[in-house]
This record gives sequence, C-alpha cells and structure tokens, in this order.
Amino acid sequence: MSNLTMDNTVSLPNQSDKTTAVTLVESCSAPHGLELVSSYQTNRVGDPMDLVALAAQVQKGDDFIKANACNKLTVIADQIRYLQEQARKVLEEAKRDSDLHHAACNIVKKPGNMYYLYQRPSGQKYFSIISPREWGPSCPHPFIGAFKLQHDMSWTPVDEVEKRDAEIAIMDKLLSQKTAIPSYTEPNFKGLSD
Repeated sequence: MSNLTMDNTVSLPNQSDKTTAVTLVESCSAPHGLELVSSYQTNRVGDPMDLVALAAQVQKGDDFIKANACNKLTVIADQIRYLQEQARKVLEEAKRDSDLHHAACNIVKKPGNMYYLYQRPSGQKYFSIISPREWGPSCPHPFIGAFKLQHDMSWTPVDEVEKRDAEIAIMDKLLSQKTAIPSYTEPNFKGLSD
C-alpha cells in the first residue's frame, strides 16, 4: 500500500539540450484500502509520446507564467518611474514655494492675488503688486516672474494660473454638490466603453 511519485525527465523534440521534469499522479496499489484488480492498468504510462506532449505543455506553461510575470513587473516599473517623477515635481514645487515665501515683501500677501517678483542689483529678490506693464519703461529692476498665491499658500506661475483656476473650479463644484462619490468594489470602465 505504498504511494510512489512518478517523476520523469523528458527531452523535448527539437530541443535535445533542454529537458523538462514531468510529475505524474502518485500510484497506489490499494486506494482507500481496496486492492485493485490490476494496478498495471491504472498506473501504466500510455504512449511514450504522451509524456513528450505533457512535458511540452509543462514547458509552455512555465514560459507563459514567466512572460506574464515579466509583463506585470514592467507595469509596476512604469508606475514606479511615474511616481518618482511625481515626487520630483512635488519637491521642486515645494522648493520654489519656499524660495518665493522667503522673497522680500513690504506688504501682507493675501491668497488669490497676483504678485510680481523683481531682483535688485544686490541680488535681493522682492515681491511687488505692480506689474512690469504697469511700470512701463520706468521699471526699476529686472522682472523675474509673476505668481499667484493660492489659498493653500502655494504659488502658481502666471502661465499656469488659468489651468490651476479651472482645476480648482472643478473641485469647488464637486464639493458644493454635496454628493457622495459612489464606492466601487469592482473596476469601473464607465465612460471608456460607452
């Protein structure tokens, strides 16, 4: 009443240098305590080519598993690169915002207003509420850039203000609707397939 594991190593056709291990179902001469009439008939390996086909199937399965894992890892690597880029942008914006908050200014800065950054010959950077256009040709110092102070105390460069204001307007609209965002337990492809 012994169980035997039947492991066979098979060379694949056209790949004599490559072998694949095939594990067959364990054999037992008395399953559940009942003696078989002929264990040869229940445990025999049929056509030897069946083993080759089985080995090829095992090899193909291994190849597909490796390819699938590789594809999934590639997606994760792309996501990591994307997150690293997002982290880099966050750090750059934080440094810019910190530098702008430390620029000299003789007025209390109020969120929602545009401020104009200039630089004195001494190298000191300072904010003014007067734009270079308002100064005209009598602008006293080189103009560096215009920035809008946001309510979260971050700074938005003038060329990004319109885009940022549109994003904030969308968020304000969502918040004012007071509707809950539905939770989904399964993937939602609505809008992609319509």
